[in-house]
Amino acid sequence: MSSFPRVLFDEAHSESWTVRREVAEAINPAHPDDNSYARAAGLLRHLGHAVTARTRGPLDAEALADQDVLVIAHPSGERWERTTGQGSPLFSAAELDAVESFVAGGGGLVVLAEEEQDKYGNNLNELLARFGVRVVHGTVRDPAHAYRGVATWVLGDRSSESGLLAGVRSACFYRAGTLAVEGEPGAAAEAPEVLFATSAAADPAGAPLAVALRHGRGRVAVFADSDLFGDDSIDDHDHRTLWGNVITWAARVPDAEAGRARHEAPVISAKAALFARLKAAVEELRPLQAKDGSVPADNRPRAGELVAEIAGHVAELPEHFPHDAAYLAAVRADLLKWAGQDLGVPDFLDSLDRFHPDTQRQDGLEHVVLFPMYTQNGNPGRNLEAVWIRTIWPGWLAELEAGGYDNPMFVPIAFEDFTSGYDTHSAVLFPETVAVRRAPERFTWGGIFADREAARFRRVSRAAVETLRLDLPPDADRLLRSQGLAQDTFVLWDLVHDRTHSHGDLPFDPFMIKQRMPYWLYSLEELRCDLTAFGEAVKLEAQGVPHARYVQHAILFDRLFRFPITGERVRNYDGLGGQLLFAYLHRNDIVRWTDNRLTIDWQRVPDGVADLRGLVEKLYRDSIDRSKLAHWLAAHELVSAYVAPHPASVWAAGVQALPEEQKAKVDAVLPDEFPLSMFYEALRRKLADVVESTKGLRA
Repeated sequence: MSSFPRVLFDEAHSESWTVRREVAEAINPAHPDDNSYARAAGLLRHLGHAVTARTRGPLDAEALADQDVLVIAHPSGERWERTTGQGSPLFSAAELDAVESFVAGGGGLVVLAEEEQDKYGNNLNELLARFGVRVVHGTVRDPAHAYRGVATWVLGDRSSESGLLAGVRSACFYRAGTLAVEGEPGAAAEAPEVLFATSAAADPAGAPLAVALRHGRGRVAVFADSDLFGDDSIDDHDHRTLWGNVITWAARVPDAEAGRARHEAPVISAKAALFARLKAAVEELRPLQAKDGSVPADNRPRAGELVAEIAGHVAELPEHFPHDAAYLAAVRADLLKWAGQDLGVPDFLDSLDRFHPDTQRQDGLEHVVLFPMYTQNGNPGRNLEAVWIRTIWPGWLAELEAGGYDNPMFVPIAFEDFTSGYDTHSAVLFPETVAVRRAPERFTWGGIFADREAARFRRVSRAAVETLRLDLPPDADRLLRSQGLAQDTFVLWDLVHDRTHSHGDLPFDPFMIKQRMPYWLYSLEELRCDLTAFGEAVKLEAQGVPHARYVQHAILFDRLFRFPITGERVRNYDGLGGQLLFAYLHRNDIVRWTDNRLTIDWQRVPDGVADLRGLVEKLYRDSIDRSKLAHWLAAHELVSAYVAPHPASVWAAGVQALPEEQKAKVDAVLPDEFPLSMFYEALRRKLADVVESTKGLRA
């Protein structure tokens, strides 16, 4: 099921607008723009939405079943408008019921009405009455707030600060009527939010021009003018942004409901039953192991039985995972070899050499990974772990990787099941963690659990948004509501981030081995990769890659909300990177914390991120010609310009305060060289339970 909305334009009720350009040209050869929503449909497709037109037949439950948004654009009798010529402008009682049920069940409805509403012979008001809204017959005039001097081309007053109008400052309503809220909304509806209204100088004054509301589990938006998104108007003012926001806001999020249904009725397959037996044996073995993976003498009798049982289960796995037959045979051999050596320190180099998910990047392909290994941000011991994984490699991602974002080592994966070492905060599967007699000559792959990272991101970000009372743009809200969309977003983000470590002006080895330098160097490197990924996402969005728009939100929210408050404060380089991004955007008035509420100037975020990236890249470029110590000091100075160092910091005092010996300089770095601000200290206290709840999280 697609993570992007499916939008249905009704063209079976004599609508004045069509998303099919050839139809607009046929019904209005002289001025097809006056009847065409083709460009509006194109914009939605650019955002990833699927757009179709219903050209005949009733709007019944069957017609709406697979849709997320229904658009009804100005039905009219032929006497008044050029129309699609299909059907009557009147909706039947059954159709009105079907549309209301569609919305109540989670669908979106966008209605575009017109001036002098009553003359067109439609019954839009009968439909809208079910949502507490009415289109008022008339034409607004406002010479004092007119576009291009036309009194009936009215510049609406922005009447809401909600995220629905993020990036929207102005809109023009051409020969518009007005809207009225009809008394108390029904039991399923809530009071409408006025998005735009006429000015105090207009006739009529202060009347709604556009409203939005929730009804049951769905959403409704109504406009008193249909021209503002037509082909000749959509590029005026902020109409493009408004159109994209409204459709995205109204659309249901299908995978939320599908996910609930999937977990309510699990089906135990033979493959799942086999893994359950394997997992149970591994879980019993794990507590018998020492930290280095060996088994103490007292535990060997039972451990030996369990290893034999595990080897037996592994022998059955190729039936379900034939593509891994050679690797699984090597795993079984390593298990038996380990048992034959009295379960000493395990060595699974032979099986590790045969496991290459990087050569099998096929969407949905599954593997069972069985190694003694530690888990990053999880279990430090080399216990045996069994992890059932699924590769995430959709076609659109494969095309990007092959077309300029080459990263042959990158393997995005998802959990099917796992043993206790992954019932932790760990979200990576790296060959470096496996117990081996010697390190391979080179590592050729690295796995990142995009499903867990996406689920963590959604949970912590949603809690932060609610705590900080941040109004979200519709696309950001959709990202936090949709696991499927968030997972694909993280896959794209990780692809670009991961490859950035080896691209650009690099004054030092970026692969953070054992943190042999002050940890703010690693903070800047991880942040540089994310700022680069953000910039690449801006380019990809312009090229029509729909997930790229969401990557920008994911980077911003994870860096601002999750990273600074997650983990210990001892050399927390990811946390410091988030602190620096927040401080930079706050210093430049892009992020504001006022009246205990966070606001973000969404239009300025890309430029702010690009500017900070420029500072980091200049640091890197200049430091190629600096000594190591000079680079360390310059990096400390850059961070300190925005994030206050600890008052007791020796590094903040300058080179004269540092010890002479190199190792002593690193030792002089305080465990929390750049403490959390009061803002983040408060946020961490409020979200501590939420962050902890992401341990072992399943998508």
